[in-house]
Amino acid sequence: MLSKETISIIKSTVPVLEVHGTKITTRFYQLLFERHPELLNIFNHANQKQGRQQTALANSVYAAAVHIDQLEAILPVVKQIGHKHRSLGVKAEHYPIVGETLLEAMKEVLEDAATDEILNAWGEAYGVIADAFIGVEKEMYEEAESQVGGWADFREFVIAKKVVESDVITSFYLQPFDGGEIATYEAGQYVTVRVQPEGLEHTHLRQYSLSDASGNDYYRISVKHENDGVVSTYLHEKMEEGDKLELSAPAGDFVLDTSSEKPVVLLSGGVGVTPMMSMLNTIVYEQPARKVTFIHAAQNGSVQAFGEHVAEVAATHKNVNSYVCLAEPTEDDIARSKYDLQGLIELGWLRGALAEAGDDADYYFCGPVPFMKAIKQHLAELGVSDERVHYEFFGPAASLEVEKEKEKEEPISR
Repeated sequence: MLSKETISIIKSTVPVLEVHGTKITTRFYQLLFERHPELLNIFNHANQKQGRQQTALANSVYAAAVHIDQLEAILPVVKQIGHKHRSLGVKAEHYPIVGETLLEAMKEVLEDAATDEILNAWGEAYGVIADAFIGVEKEMYEEAESQVGGWADFREFVIAKKVVESDVITSFYLQPFDGGEIATYEAGQYVTVRVQPEGLEHTHLRQYSLSDASGNDYYRISVKHENDGVVSTYLHEKMEEGDKLELSAPAGDFVLDTSSEKPVVLLSGGVGVTPMMSMLNTIVYEQPARKVTFIHAAQNGSVQAFGEHVAEVAATHKNVNSYVCLAEPTEDDIARSKYDLQGLIELGWLRGALAEAGDDADYYFCGPVPFMKAIKQHLAELGVSDERVHYEFFGPAASLEVEKEKEKEEPISR
């Protein structure tokens, strides 16, 4: 337990962290990788270059300061981050290194404002928070290894099948190289893929949603080929059927509640469709009477994945309604009437599409951040309560709050 004095000191740093948080975490990562370059093997280099990881950590430090007198309030975030840490191989021995480096970054950035009193208080607070992470992640490691078909750290899988789903998305069907069982998972979870492309010094890790229902003898991931994506390019262009990949056991807390029979609305943009495919297929297999509204937005039909599968599911299952929204349909899309809405999802159209979902439906959505901001805002305007709204970021968490002063200059787009 933290003393009242320590809590008071931490609280006093909230305004400073709000202003200088990202500068502190940027310096933190610079120091961390200078002194411990081996940790580059477990960090997403792309998120570092884009500044997403620095911003996410700054937000986490700020949240810890705000809630330092009620740390139980951030326990859900601890568990969410714990899933990612376990899937990446973050271990207890990494926490002292992080704590020491974070305090040094605070001291450098804040200079004289970072008094010994403040640094000692943050050192004490970090120890308490780190212990919470270590405890949660210890349980997660034990569960991942002890479950039927489970394993510790990374395990070799073979690409049994490689299937092109669209111009930009390809599915990889992965089976264990050792021929053993594989762990089941909850719809919406992901696995971490570890690769080391030829010519690169460090291993690269990426988390990809499992895009099919659990219970098969394979895991399926469906990967979008990003133009500057080191791992996605390697998977698309270099990895073939019969090649091996290293995977961590399934993880993640963005999962379908299969204990409920309430109607479900699944909304996705672009490659955000992947966890929704797992959820849709799971409902069809395990809850065939549960009502589903499936809404997917894509740029056009050529980049839309799983369109035929979803259409077939909707045609053969009375409980499933499906809608396709294409921002800029091609001539072929228009000729074949492959969509229900041209353009971005607007409030009026969404209200109509959700008419049959029911007043007690649960909502799950995933996609690019602008798409997610728009969906969250629309659902709020439709009166959907926060406890019925669930979403997942691909990468470090960001804010879905619309910045009011920018709305006129930067309209929400997908």
